[in-house]
Amino acid sequence: MHQYAADIYTEPEPDPDTLANLGPLTGMAGIWACPDGLDVNPKADGPEHQPFIERYELQPIDAQTNGPQLFYGLRYHTRIVKPDDPETFHDQVGYWLWEPATGLVLQTVAIPRGQVAIAAGNAAPDATKLVLTAERGQTEYGICSTAFLEYAFRTDAYSIEVTFHDDGSWSYVTDTTLLVRGRTQPFAHRDRNRLRKVAEPKPNPLFIVEQSRKETVAP
Repeated sequence: MHQYAADIYTEPEPDPDTLANLGPLTGMAGIWACPDGLDVNPKADGPEHQPFIERYELQPIDAQTNGPQLFYGLRYHTRIVKPDDPETFHDQVGYWLWEPATGLVLQTVAIPRGQVAIAAGNAAPDATKLVLTAERGQTEYGICSTAFLEYAFRTDAYSIEVTFHDDGSWSYVTDTTLLVRGRTQPFAHRDRNRLRKVAEPKPNPLFIVEQSRKETVAP
């Protein structure tokens, strides 16, 4: 049971500099790419091992509040293609969020095949590894899918493990538990990749405005 304060309305005053307040998400800000990803997905004749190329962009957003709850975060978009095919293999958008007061880390997931999720975990500000999970049927950190996906490829669980490396790169492993229609055993759908930075992030909008205002009034 969560312990929340009686005052659910009063909002804190956030720092306008999101990049300075991302805690364990700091090492993810920017634009990243890698040609060495691997996807293991279900097919009629058995698991398919598919190499992929990924571009993953994470840009800081202005701080967000739910009354007294304060998040700093990154808006992300990842696009994945096969090495020999320019057509999008996987597209995903969402937010990575960090709550400094509690250590809560969230990833929101939205996939243009009719599926969304919120995965959650906890981490220290200087954590070198993040582990977030979501489960079907949960009202807090759960998974919601279209009627067809529920019928044919039901997602029962999702997890993502992120590791930050000494060279500045970061890697992830996602595990999705699927119940495929016609099969008695769940299928373990896995994606993994190690991403390297190709461009720095842009400051969040409020910070840009604040910096511009300071420069205007400076003597």
